Amino acid sequence: MAMTNATAMERSARGGDWNGWHLAALLGGNAALALGPMWVRLADSGPVSAGFWRLALAVPFFALLARTNRQPLTGFAPKILLAVLLGGLFFAADLSSWHLGIELTRLGNATLFGNSGSILIVAWGLFALRRMPRRNEWLAFAAAIAGSAILLGRSLEIDHTTLIGDLLCLLAGFLYTFYILIAQRARETLGGWALLFWSSLAGLPVVAGFAALMGEPFWPTNWGPVIALAITSQLIGQGLLVYALRHFPPLVVGLALLTQPAMAVAVGWLVFSERLGLADFIGMALVAAGLVLARSTER
Repeated sequence: MAMTNATAMERSARGGDWNGWHLAALLGGNAALALGPMWVRLADSGPVSAGFWRLALAVPFFALLARTNRQPLTGFAPKILLAVLLGGLFFAADLSSWHLGIELTRLGNATLFGNSGSILIVAWGLFALRRMPRRNEWLAFAAAIAGSAILLGRSLEIDHTTLIGDLLCLLAGFLYTFYILIAQRARETLGGWALLFWSSLAGLPVVAGFAALMGEPFWPTNWGPVIALAITSQLIGQGLLVYALRHFPPLVVGLALLTQPAMAVAVGWLVFSERLGLADFIGMALVAAGLVLARSTER
């Protein structure tokens, strides 16, 4: 059994065969997810309630897509279902913390801190290789850390109200790490749409409970932002990301997740007139360099 687990971990760390479509799905999913904070901020329901509608509106489509693609929704091993449901609970806690934090900080910070767990995913990817990292892997990790440190340093200028939002988003990033690692392992045996159906369904009562505890307005009067949130972040963003998870090792997935803040900062600048400084460009360039270096190790 130990040999089997070690082999599975090494296979997950190496990733599967990939091509341009897989890379486009990984980056496209991150681009769609980066729009999430904007829709949460525009929603007139509470931020956690918006997370509930993000899941609830997407669940029927996940079931339809699973059926259309002949992905069974039942009949798999209980331990697989348990793992997916556990991943859904982590994702629900992540959404609740992140959406609440979005209201209390900059869009760029919300996305950056919300994906701070990417560093943990990168570190896990290096560990799971069960060998010393190559030079390009060390350089990729160092570039990502340096870029993230620069971007994190930008948030130190913000007042205590924004700090609370940053801390909530940091918590979300930690929870998101567990969801991604569980989802990547589950994708070895489970279809992507089926995985998203069960993980989203498991998260619904958790997010609804958090919204009730916060005393938030639950029903939106303007459905546009929550529908856009469900389409861009859950159906497209998570759909493309979960599809890509099967084809890339955690090292590349973690670095790719760090591209989201660049996109969110641009949205904040274009839509909400948030300032975009030189440090943002330098930090994002380093993260992008880390991703390029990580991809070069796969060839």
